Amino acid sequence: MQFFKSKPGVLQLQLLVWLAVSLLLFFSYLPMDGAGQSAVYTILNVVFYAMIIYGNILYLFPVFYQRGRYAWYALLVIAFIAVTGILRGYANMWVYNTFFAKTPERISREIIIKYASGGVLIFVMSLIVRIAIAYFKLKQQTEEILVQKSRAELNLLKSQVQPHFLFNTLNNIYYEAYREAPRTAALIERLSDIMRYFVDESPKNDVAISTEVQFIENYIALEKIRIRHEVVVVFEKNYNAELRIPPMLLMTFVENIFKHGIDKLSERNIIALSLVQQDGYLFFKTDNAIPTGTAGNRDTGFGIVNLTQRLTILYGQNFELKVDQRDHNFTACLKIPVS
Repeated sequence: MQFFKSKPGVLQLQLLVWLAVSLLLFFSYLPMDGAGQSAVYTILNVVFYAMIIYGNILYLFPVFYQRGRYAWYALLVIAFIAVTGILRGYANMWVYNTFFAKTPERISREIIIKYASGGVLIFVMSLIVRIAIAYFKLKQQTEEILVQKSRAELNLLKSQVQPHFLFNTLNNIYYEAYREAPRTAALIERLSDIMRYFVDESPKNDVAISTEVQFIENYIALEKIRIRHEVVVVFEKNYNAELRIPPMLLMTFVENIFKHGIDKLSERNIIALSLVQQDGYLFFKTDNAIPTGTAGNRDTGFGIVNLTQRLTILYGQNFELKVDQRDHNFTACLKIPVS
């Protein structure tokens, strides 16, 4: 039924076509039959024309012809035209004999054949209507594509100009800060690297694992500055430097640690990270203590749910994702195939 869900312009085109057909029929009948009889015949014939046209467009053509069942399509078209022609002939003769004829006429074979053969012309008309509508829709789609292309080009220009300005500004701030406060300058540099990762790397299908690890380490360094007490991060790394993985795949675990796994009252928080490649798989594990007062109430949030959905899209069932909470510790483990 996609035909009836067309945009308003397509619907208006159909209405204009039917209006033109109705007027053409009405004025062709008018000289011989008068206004009342012409109007009735016009309505009756337009109904049968619509049956043939929409029967072909909505059912016969898409179900049989477009699926390559050409023989069935030809046979059913012939049968459909014959049946609708016979019905049209009987309906017209019944209306004429019942309401308009002074002397009822007998329904003959010749009359039925005449009405049935007239359906061929209507069938051809249905193909013309379909081509016209297809052209109209194609024109609309082309215009929409051109508009979307223009918007995409504009957005691309914006995405190029804005980060360029921002990175240049950060670089200027970095050089100013470097002379007065080298530690602050180093943090600005990490922030710049994180933002550059979001702009340049995250849209890609895969990134170098070293780039992903650097992104995580920059994030950890910036998170540390907002925590009053010491945070010790032990990060074990053992993988092929040439390895590439989807971007932002490991970040969810690290982000969850700083959201839920840091005890701001403790003078020392210890976080253990492990990223190891072994036997065709990459293993990523995080381990952190659960802050006092939140044990048993740890919520993995939407991050893990979204990550699971993304892993399913990327790897099907060929991955493992486990989270475990016990003895005041929270552990998350991810195993994905790599080549």
